Amino acid sequence: MGSAIAANAVLAQSAMGQGGSGGAKIPTAVIGVGNRGSHLLRGVLEQANTKVVALCDIKPDRLDKAATSAAKDSPKTYSDWRKVIDRKDIEAVFVATPPNLHSEMAIAALQSGKHVYCEKPIGVTPRQVQDLVLAAQASDRVFVSGQQLRSYKQLNEAVAKIRAGVMGKIVMVKAQRHATADLPYDGSSGDWYYDVNKSGGYLVEQSVHNLDACNWVVGEHPKRVSGYGGMLMHPNEPVGRTIFDSGTLSYEYPSGVIMSFTQNVFHPRGMPGGGQPLMVFGTKGAVDFLYSTNFYPIGGDGKPTQLSPQVKEPTHAHITAFYDCITKGSPNPAGIMEGATGALTAIMGHMAMVKQGQVDWIDLGVNF
Repeated sequence: MGSAIAANAVLAQSAMGQGGSGGAKIPTAVIGVGNRGSHLLRGVLEQANTKVVALCDIKPDRLDKAATSAAKDSPKTYSDWRKVIDRKDIEAVFVATPPNLHSEMAIAALQSGKHVYCEKPIGVTPRQVQDLVLAAQASDRVFVSGQQLRSYKQLNEAVAKIRAGVMGKIVMVKAQRHATADLPYDGSSGDWYYDVNKSGGYLVEQSVHNLDACNWVVGEHPKRVSGYGGMLMHPNEPVGRTIFDSGTLSYEYPSGVIMSFTQNVFHPRGMPGGGQPLMVFGTKGAVDFLYSTNFYPIGGDGKPTQLSPQVKEPTHAHITAFYDCITKGSPNPAGIMEGATGALTAIMGHMAMVKQGQVDWIDLGVNF
């Protein structure tokens, strides 16, 4: 992608007077103000160097609610996202629509010279991901993918210590994303989430967070995966459902690390082992990465030590990081390649579950 340092320097210089040092606020738009988009909007409103000038959604009730919450900035509202992209005064755009629209909208925003925060996954097909990668690489604008775990201070410190060799060579990862129930069928996402062509499925739309964290810890993306998935608990619920409610996958990384990953939406509340554990096993011991960052040594008394202290993570740290990239040239916590490899790891897994067999990275047809 060229020199990241040089690009950051250019961006930091261009941001002067645009919320950087001159006190002016960065004109920002949010496209998609449903459940996730409303959360992002709150985060944008909390930033001192931003002004929400445009909001977009195809549902009037959502749009009215968002406009009310952003009333201090008097944003203009739109039902057509292209009109937002066409505005020359907008400098930053948040894309928080159903996933099948992420790539097209983010590409258009980048090509119009806007900085982009794109919710995960950045695409639901390899082609969508590839096209967005090319657009981001051709742009000098900031692109941040919504893999917000990468902005957690505790996890960053733990990764640094793992990289330094505290647990030896990583050999295996065990992770899962188990929920206690489906998303509400009549909820704000019910009209698109259960259509695999719009959401990509549970693995792509939600488990992408967990899979990206696995890639982060290992330090690479997998080269192949085998998987099985199905609608075991909720066949045709809601009517017309095309996404799996469960699955099990085995990934292999180029370094030889193997990973076991499971997902389901019927893990009883209170049952041990639920939620989203991510356990990393190395030649010197293992780390409970997502829950405690405790390191458990092999041998000895087995007592754990914490790799990094628990801290109160700011709710909107990832959004702050996005604007810091724009105004200060700060390091990007989750740029285009993190977004791309996370999405493709999930897409590859979904393909394997559909095939009920093995899919290799090369089968995706991307050139990175």
